[in-house]
Amino acid sequence: MKRTTRRRLNIWGINLAVVVVIVVVALIADWGKIHHNFWNPGGVSLGSDGNWGDLITIGAVNTVKYTAIAFILGLVLAVVLALARLSPIATLRWISTAYVEFFRGLPALIVIIFMGTGLPIAFGWTPPGGLVGAGLIALIMVAGAYMSETLRAGIQAVPKGQTEAARSLGMSGGATMFKIVLPQAFRVVIPPLTNEFVLLIKDTALLSIIGATVGDRELTNVARDFLSSGASAGTATSLIQAALIYLVITIPLTQLVAWQERRQRKATR
Repeated sequence: MKRTTRRRLNIWGINLAVVVVIVVVALIADWGKIHHNFWNPGGVSLGSDGNWGDLITIGAVNTVKYTAIAFILGLVLAVVLALARLSPIATLRWISTAYVEFFRGLPALIVIIFMGTGLPIAFGWTPPGGLVGAGLIALIMVAGAYMSETLRAGIQAVPKGQTEAARSLGMSGGATMFKIVLPQAFRVVIPPLTNEFVLLIKDTALLSIIGATVGDRELTNVARDFLSSGASAGTATSLIQAALIYLVITIPLTQLVAWQERRQRKATR
């Protein structure tokens, strides 16, 4: 038997095995129980007792709002850190490097808990915006560390000839960086920055660990509250609904990243 024929038969065999497993699972599953636990009619109804209202008007809205705040302020911090790491001043390089390595090495959850409980208890500090504000500060600090490395790579990808040409025309170092280098660097790093935005959308779920008032809850927090109250209490319906909303938000963004990457590859050919 030829190698290609044997390989084709192996592929068909694997496909057949997968289909058989799916059919067997579908036949033995208790679909009534699955439907009740993962798509409870009371929770998914569009009436006033359903989950959709709070999940969308409170959870999804706050998730997008918190993501935008963390991304914008994290990006500002990232620019400062990236420029500091490329600075000729050794002290600035050491401080920024230490910051980036420290916050990239810590789980975001640890930073959120520390900002929400550790610092307030230790120093009697009341974070602006309460617990949610503390969590957002933590996300900004972590996101800034990650995005700074992305920006640093983008800055270093700009040909040095661009800087030399600008300086030869009499532009100062600061003007060259902000008018010539950074705009080109941002075009290079748009896809990874969009990926960071998607990651931040999901990282806002970590804010649920430190609690929030009713109106400040993000998507995961709202879904978790429905696990113990409401029409779908005691089922995972609200988690499935929250997952669907996350996918509605993130899938278009991931497709945008793929389109941006294809466009950049075509531009470099």
